[in-house]
Amino acid sequence: MPVITYREALNQALREEMQRDSNVFLMGEDIGLFEGAYKVTAGLFAEFGEKRVRDTPIAEEEIVGLGIGSAMVGLRPVIEIMTINFSLLALDQIVNNAAKLRYMFAGGVQMPLVIRMPEGGGNQLTAQHSQSLAVWFAHVPGLLVVAPSSPADAKGLLKTSIRDNNPVIFIEHFALYNTRGELPDGELLLPIGKADVKRVGEDVTIISHSRMVQVALAAAEQLAGQGISAEVVDLRTLRPLDKETVVNSVRKTSRAVVLEEGWPTYGISAEVTAFVQDMAFDYLDAPIRRIGGAEVPMPYARNVERAAIPSDQTVIAAVKELVA
Repeated sequence: MPVITYREALNQALREEMQRDSNVFLMGEDIGLFEGAYKVTAGLFAEFGEKRVRDTPIAEEEIVGLGIGSAMVGLRPVIEIMTINFSLLALDQIVNNAAKLRYMFAGGVQMPLVIRMPEGGGNQLTAQHSQSLAVWFAHVPGLLVVAPSSPADAKGLLKTSIRDNNPVIFIEHFALYNTRGELPDGELLLPIGKADVKRVGEDVTIISHSRMVQVALAAAEQLAGQGISAEVVDLRTLRPLDKETVVNSVRKTSRAVVLEEGWPTYGISAEVTAFVQDMAFDYLDAPIRRIGGAEVPMPYARNVERAAIPSDQTVIAAVKELVA
């Protein structure tokens, strides 16, 4: 199997879907001639032209509004917002229009809209550009929210998202673009709403998504050397959540750590903890542990920024407390 980067996997997914369906087109700031802030759209402007790879003004509300209108008349727009932090300028369009119009028209219109955007810290982009806001969108009925952690998942889930007739918030992570992984040969489509067991274990389940899956896997590898077998479950999709896969893992291991980069108060880890408590309480041998980012605006200084983001050592310490 070829080994490619997360960035290349996204690029392949966009190219393949644009070749397959002439209704698929891209919109975003600097995605054409400049090939995108993160080079995910590299080569697509040259191949498909300005009609299907459209540079837009710096106006997120307008970009999303154009995408919603395009989707309603039968096109399949894929929007790139430069960072999830800038999506705040388009919240009215996303929450009040994209998420609700199919329902308000009783299914009379479809909304095949994908909004791609990276989130997260670790790049010294400070408080206004380093936020993890996936939970804001996962809170909204009518949206699908996807957050892949590996190149294969990124490609398979993006292709599926483009083919879906509902609005999809597709969340990437700044720190994942250069990560590498194996990509299966042939057509790759992964179902939305299905978690994945990234590592099998017996003593504790670590549940996470996006870049924190890589942190969980690094912790699990070190724990294995200390005689602790950790299972790592990648949520992959935040709305809908695959409760069955998570609960089955916790019933097997009897212990759970829920890990996210975002602020834990009212966070994704809170939701996961709630349903695990409801569905697997009798199987738990210890309280569920939640790990999240420090509840502060993201610092600039590299050492302080690192301290604000969960690390493999944070996870290892939590697992050891549970297993002990």
